Amino acid sequence: MSRLLPLPVVVPLLGAALALILARRSRLQRTISVTCLGVTLAVAVALLVHAYRHGPVVVQVGGWPAPVGIVLIADQLAALMLVVSSAVTLCVLLYSIGQGQGEAGETPPVTIFHPTYLVLTAGVTNAFLAGDLFNLFVGFEILLSASFVLITLGGTEARIRTGSTYVMVNVLTSMIFLAAVGLVYAATGTLNMAQLAQRLDELPDGVRLGLELMLLLAFGIKAAVFPLSAWLPDSYPTAPAPVTAVFAGLLTKVGVYAIIRTETLLFPDGQVSGLLLMVAGATMVVGILGAVAQSDMKRLFSFTLVSHIGYMIFGVGLSTAAGLSGAIFYVVHHITIQTTLFLVAGLVEVRAGSTDLRRIGGLARVTPLLAVLFFVSAMNLAGVPPFSGFLGKVGLLQAGVAAGGPLPGALVAAGALTSLLTLYVASRVWTIAFWRVPRLATAEPAVRLPALMVGATVALVALGLVLTVVAGPLFEVTADAAADLRQRTPYVRAVLPGGTP
Repeated sequence: MSRLLPLPVVVPLLGAALALILARRSRLQRTISVTCLGVTLAVAVALLVHAYRHGPVVVQVGGWPAPVGIVLIADQLAALMLVVSSAVTLCVLLYSIGQGQGEAGETPPVTIFHPTYLVLTAGVTNAFLAGDLFNLFVGFEILLSASFVLITLGGTEARIRTGSTYVMVNVLTSMIFLAAVGLVYAATGTLNMAQLAQRLDELPDGVRLGLELMLLLAFGIKAAVFPLSAWLPDSYPTAPAPVTAVFAGLLTKVGVYAIIRTETLLFPDGQVSGLLLMVAGATMVVGILGAVAQSDMKRLFSFTLVSHIGYMIFGVGLSTAAGLSGAIFYVVHHITIQTTLFLVAGLVEVRAGSTDLRRIGGLARVTPLLAVLFFVSAMNLAGVPPFSGFLGKVGLLQAGVAAGGPLPGALVAAGALTSLLTLYVASRVWTIAFWRVPRLATAEPAVRLPALMVGATVALVALGLVLTVVAGPLFEVTADAAADLRQRTPYVRAVLPGGTP
């Protein structure tokens, strides 16, 4: 099984090279991209099954033993993230093919969509599998380099302007992360995360806290937690629909994954639990209030994205097994649903020519299927029973109640309020865009929605419903993953045989 572990990184990179060579052969580009992501998904499923049944899968790259060499490791958390990210990236790729991204007749910058998209995928998978902090940094840089290209595809004024903000924020974040990596190495003499789990405990409390805060600052910007989230709502909406969707679904969750990994493996004592809970509450409330004020679907969904990151940080901040399990479940749910909503917004833009709620209406009459896709996804995000969003929120709120104390109690109230306001926002979009009398752009002659775009969106909606159906088994997986994360021993012994945290 260890021989399969590098494939989720290697296959997309090789596919990107081939796709770039075949830039003028759009059909072959599409075939290569879909095949690569299909293989990645299949390998991810195999790794998850093995990690659940037999424990983490580890490979020492180049045969150099840890902690000297580069380590890739797939425990239950990493393998689960691989599965959901691979499924989402494959669906978004199919959606983009239906939309025409990467067609030979388009402008030159767009012809590199497929290789760049595969490089982005490789960066995401590398970040999930990284067994040392520097390789995690490399994964971030790979995906960010690709995202810089994708967010400015087409070279329009709006995309260049917002892309510049995105680039500057992430370059600054990378500098902070790299500085933190250097300080960790200076303090401990290693960057291998299994070995750091042993050595960080030996440092003075002040040094440990400083290193933890620096890493959290870098990951917090990448995850778009308040007050480090102002860059996101202005950066995402101007990009092409597939790009916005994959950014919203995945890139912020890589930051959340890094926070989970850091707070459980490297700094398990919960010194900053109170800070994380306060940040989580502010992220939830400020984000959803921003969504209430929006009149454009893409910007509105960008604010809900920020808001619901707060639920995940809430689970991490509780520092309990139940909280971690709920956070992991909610990450899986949110990757799927938030991506779906941005794909739906792309379909609305194709059909109505706009996502501005002041210019559209009556979509439920002219395109009933589109209305169903939005309604199911929006209710799932809002946490209406019996959808997975409801189950994930209940798991987190129960964990907050079980933790006790005034701060977790306040977060439970903030979570309930955020859920109600999310339902209000979803109902408002439904009423204006889908229910009221057709107007302006919507009243124009019907535009046929590309079948592949619709099919990819339907697949993700179906995946969201599947999460509801298999919520029981999925919670078992997340509970096991949370238990392993809190124990740390399975991870450390898989990388350093005989080692203990």
